Amino acid sequence: MAKLTITVNQSRCIGSGDCVENVPAVFQLDDNGKSQVINPTGAPDATILAGARGCPVKAITVVEADSGAQLFPPPKK
Repeated sequence: MAKLTITVNQSRCIGSGDCVENVPAVFQLDDNGKSQVINPTGAPDATILAGARGCPVKAITVVEADSGAQLFPPPKK
């Protein structure tokens, strides 16, 4: 399991809750109804990536901390 840096773009987040539903050990909705990361190590990497991919507005970014490689969304070429 790689160390991941997970961020949520608060201005892009629409509070759909898909990430919370799919990975509740990692994400929760804050008082404003926006997603936030509560435990970046709360689920296997593949599960976290699936949760990020499920965001309808692509507000979640996942980066491998050691290498700096952006895993999701894929970097633009």
